[in-house]
This record gives sequence, structure tokens and C-alpha cells, in this order.
Amino acid sequence: MARRALPITAAAFATTAALLLTACGGGGDSSSDDIKGADTGSSSPSASASASASPAADRPDVSLPEDLDLVFDFEKPSDTDSAAALADAENYIRALNHGITEQNPDDPAFQYYSAGDAARYANSQIKEYVKGGWTLTGTDRYYRAETSAAGDSKTVKLVNVTFCEDQSKVFGKEVKSGKVLESENAEGSAANYLKFSLVMASAKSSPVWRAQQITVTEKATECKE
Repeated sequence: MARRALPITAAAFATTAALLLTACGGGGDSSSDDIKGADTGSSSPSASASASASPAADRPDVSLPEDLDLVFDFEKPSDTDSAAALADAENYIRALNHGITEQNPDDPAFQYYSAGDAARYANSQIKEYVKGGWTLTGTDRYYRAETSAAGDSKTVKLVNVTFCEDQSKVFGKEVKSGKVLESENAEGSAANYLKFSLVMASAKSSPVWRAQQITVTEKATECKE
């Protein structure tokens, strides 16, 4: 286990607001009973989400250890909803990594920032790390973010968010020994690159955007710089 390239479950984008409404109610409710059954699956500095969070929302802690740095080289969209959706897509990634470093598949942070397939993906990833006795160290870079409107209803707003990840400088680390595991992929290898596509949803009465659907593409050559 060299880095975070674990088996991935790709989910098709959902287009119906009825499905997405399920996690857009109160904070922190991402259908925990649904998450418990998950058993499949594959950043600015890594600080708390306060920099990108609305002051109106009671956000969970997504801080990370000092040896894990998430870098988000994203340009802020001019559209208010797109900017908020992208900021909480960042928080979803932070929350997933928070669960890994805390070794907690039931971590409330990812449950706050996701529901449905996106929550199951985060839960399964964290479980894989806990099962393997691994955590993460190094610098994980995300870049080339794009947003687009995905429609809305009377109660729910939807935004598609895509971005790339370069894993070449983030590594697995054994929890017990602290040993850093060397990468199996050569520098510049396509295996270092992933592309994420998220459907972010927000109830029109809420400042919080939550990841609902996720598709992760491995060996994303289009992400090479």
C-alpha cells in the first residue's frame, strides 16, 4: 500500500432532485443507517474548514495532522452558488481525509458533507485504511476545478464539480510503526492522477452543500500537466 489509490466505486450522476433532497435537511444527517452497510470502494493547507465555511453553519472539525497537507489550487468561481459548492467539495475531501487520519469509518465530518453514494464512497475508503492499518502523510494536490449548473427544484439547488488530483507526493503510513510506504508509481506515471466528478446539492434554506454522487476516474491522463 503506497498511497491512496484504492479500489474505486464509480457512481453515475443522478438528475432527479427528489433523490438529492434526502441529505439536504439538518446538519450531519447523511443517512447513517445506509452508510453502515457500505463495504465497497476506492486543499489551501490542511486546516479547519472555517476559511471556506459559512458563519451561519455549525461545521464539524476537519483538521488534519501536520504531516498531511491538502493543497487546493482552485480559482473561486464568480457565481455565488458555484463558489459555495466548490468550497464544500473541498470540505468533503478534507472530511474524507479526516476520517482516514482519525481511523474512524463513522466520522461525523464526512457524514456532514455527504450523503448517498458520496457518503458510501468516503465510508468505504476509510474502512480500507483502518483495515490495512494505514494513514496518510505528505502533500496531496487538487487542481483544475470546474463547476456547472446541474438544475434545481423549488427546494434543492444542484452544481456539478470536477477536479483533478495529483497523488505523487502523498504516501501511505503504517499507523502502529509510523513507517512511510514508498510509492509504487514512477514520477509522471498516469497512475498518480485521479479525476473527481461530484454532484453537490444544497437545500435552498441551507448554506451547506453536500456531495451526493461521485465518480472517480483512475489513471486520468487528462490531468497530467
